[in-house]
Amino acid sequence: MDFRTDLAVEQIQTDDIPAGVTVTTRGRAFGITEIVIPDESCRDTLGKGRGTYITLESGDLSRFSDEYEDMATELAEELRRLIPDGEVLVVGLGNRDITPDAIGPRIAERVLATRHLRDELTDEEAGFLTSLRRVSSVAGGVLGQTGIETAELIRAVCAEIKPSAVIAADALACSDISRLGTTIQITDSGISPGSGVSNARRELSQAQLGVPVIAVGVPTVVDMHTIVRSYTDADIDAELPNMLVTPRDIDRLTERASQLIAFGINLALQPTLTLADVQGLF
Repeated sequence: MDFRTDLAVEQIQTDDIPAGVTVTTRGRAFGITEIVIPDESCRDTLGKGRGTYITLESGDLSRFSDEYEDMATELAEELRRLIPDGEVLVVGLGNRDITPDAIGPRIAERVLATRHLRDELTDEEAGFLTSLRRVSSVAGGVLGQTGIETAELIRAVCAEIKPSAVIAADALACSDISRLGTTIQITDSGISPGSGVSNARRELSQAQLGVPVIAVGVPTVVDMHTIVRSYTDADIDAELPNMLVTPRDIDRLTERASQLIAFGINLALQPTLTLADVQGLF
């Protein structure tokens, strides 16, 4: 593979699908492609291991759509398929001080945290809130800010609170500029933060944390070498300076995409709530 991408859909050629891999499409508000890789045999060729990879594509996540409620609902449905019952920890990966990398922390701050309610409030004070699934969220920054590997931090939190699953939200990289800010990927295979921009940290996965890890993110960057190769088929000297390219409306994209994904996560975890309920809380 001679290009950088976090998206499984960009690594599958529809006319040359590896044996055992299944690709299906569906969708209402989104165009949805689901790729299921049954084992580790494709890791070297596709760069992806065993798991389910769901890609949701829309027009432009940086703009409000007339189908916004349908998009949030459909995103919630796709997430819910991968999330087991029980308490969930939502992790916002990335650096909130760098706009293209702020998707994760902004999602985490909009997640409805309910883990503390039963301990802090009486049944009379909390009302229906005590019936909600126990959810907690954390955005611990990046290694350069804290000196702590994200995986170390999350492993310590998991050891303390013992969730049934982790949802990890992060900014992604893509190879096709048309997917910048238009695509959401969900996978149950975990995530290696920074891998799409050649700054991979320790992975967050079931093997590392002991519980299922569902990763969700939006591509916010594509590297210049990949753009040149895709438009010219030219061979690029790897020693030449490279750079990451991001949409010019990245501020708006980060804000609105993180809001949509957070609402989808909240609806997936708390199916008794409506979108209006969730919007009213933030």
